[in-house]
Amino acid sequence: MAFGGFDQNKNTHPVAEINMVPLIDVMLVLLIIFMIAAPLMTHTVKIDLPKTNGAAQPEPPEAINVSINSSQQLFWNDAPVSRPEFQQRLRQIATQTPAPEVHIRADQTVPYRLLAETLADAAEAGVSRMGFVAAPNTDK
Repeated sequence: MAFGGFDQNKNTHPVAEINMVPLIDVMLVLLIIFMIAAPLMTHTVKIDLPKTNGAAQPEPPEAINVSINSSQQLFWNDAPVSRPEFQQRLRQIATQTPAPEVHIRADQTVPYRLLAETLADAAEAGVSRMGFVAAPNTDK
């Protein structure tokens, strides 16, 4: 072992093992310091902001769900609509500020032609915020 005995007459030689106790003590002290200091660093600086006459940001309008079922019927937020009525509603929302998003949901069996016509109607009306909605693949 690295520990010496009580006999002082023996030839002593240097210990070749590192004493870990002081290193562990320093590590625990540093851990405690960081545990105390970390929450103090997360507080923000308190400042008194100037008041202005600017208006608050308006809440974005709710998204509009456009659905096309397998029988090629159009739905506007779950209400069936005809193609001319659909085009009229698209023109109405294109004039709103801020413009709402249009989420398009189409059945897998819907022909691409009908989906392309729906997108063309939206583009012609001036709707620029559109997105496709798909179900996640759970076959993994």
